[in-house]
Amino acid sequence: MPSEKVLEAKKALVAELAERLKASVSGIVVNYEGINVADDTAMRKELRECDVKYTVVKNTMLGRACEAAGLAGLEDVLSGTTAIATSETDYAGAARILSKYAKSHEGFAIKSGFLDGEVIDMDKIDALSKLPTREVLLANVLGAFQAPIASFARGVQAIVDKGGVEACLADKENAEAPAEEAEAPAEETAE
Repeated sequence: MPSEKVLEAKKALVAELAERLKASVSGIVVNYEGINVADDTAMRKELRECDVKYTVVKNTMLGRACEAAGLAGLEDVLSGTTAIATSETDYAGAARILSKYAKSHEGFAIKSGFLDGEVIDMDKIDALSKLPTREVLLANVLGAFQAPIASFARGVQAIVDKGGVEACLADKENAEAPAEEAEAPAEETAE
């Protein structure tokens, strides 16, 4: 029978883990077998850079924390070696990084995950892992906003290069004048 002190420490750990799960927008549960220390260190560094917390946990502790956080369905995958990666801000960061390592390491595998408090299937995790980073998405949006402005600026520059607005209007008038002269003789012959 565990001592009262150990039992209280375990309860505090479960409560802390449950709060972390509730505060997270996404989380991925993995089997971390088959990854060496150097790769594990590199993976943890990538996860930290994306603001993802990665922790190796006991299955019983994570099971109780999932129950307390209302994530029914994660208990089914809690066997073997288990680690969890959670993020309070980045929806796809953990899935993207952990999927990359799962593809390159035979024993390392994604077990399950959750998104906004709901357990998701492997198809959704795979879709999340294929999303570009936040910075890439913002760059794409910025590029889409800048395209019309850049086109307008190039058009204005072309007018300036041609000699200004007056030269463009004179070119337009000259282009219209021969067309009117060509129509005038045709009208005289018709009468």
